[in-house]
Amino acid sequence: MLCFSTTLLLAATCLLVNAGAPTETVTTCHASTVQHLSCADFGVISVMTALYGRADTVTCSEGKSQQEISNTQCSLAGAVEVLKRRCDGKKTCELNTQIFETDPCRDTNKYLQTTYTCLTMIHHVTCEHSLAHLQCAEEQVLSVYSADYGRHEQTTCSYKVPATELQNTDCSGPTSKVADSCNGKNSCIIRVSNSVFGDSCPGTYKYLELAYNCEYPSISPKASV
Repeated sequence: MLCFSTTLLLAATCLLVNAGAPTETVTTCHASTVQHLSCADFGVISVMTALYGRADTVTCSEGKSQQEISNTQCSLAGAVEVLKRRCDGKKTCELNTQIFETDPCRDTNKYLQTTYTCLTMIHHVTCEHSLAHLQCAEEQVLSVYSADYGRHEQTTCSYKVPATELQNTDCSGPTSKVADSCNGKNSCIIRVSNSVFGDSCPGTYKYLELAYNCEYPSISPKASV
């Protein structure tokens, strides 16, 4: 079965394929501290759970008053979706709690706790104004897991680019257009440009970062006569 990025079936299917992959949990105590997720040596990130709030009185409790840690029913709804949009399909991902727009419990000392695994995927980066070439072996078809058109650090696609166009590293534009165009095909070419994906960060030189698999297409069983 194909892992289609535009359906809930994608995460379930891909996680089953990578069921033996180890998971890692990262906890960040301070709002200004950067949380770093990495699959630099293997696969791409798949966020499994995320808690922004407080679930016990022990985690990140050093130096805090009893009042600040007593509420253990504090969690921001939708936190995992925010992290998945930002980090899924990338080799590395850095963030802090400033990505959340609401405070689930103002008088409680909160922390960000993320559990993720590394999925076996093909990771591909293409600079703006270039063509992204996706190719599978004969008889296999493309299955796009994630695609993001933006900028998350200053070194990727930076050759001879003015420094002013590399400053914004919080430029994110998750897109389903690659999956819509390429899923089910043996090969696919996508033009990486604002005209295709829109300009989420004017003045920033962007790149397309995507993760995909090559799968054998499933064959539906013939109905009995």
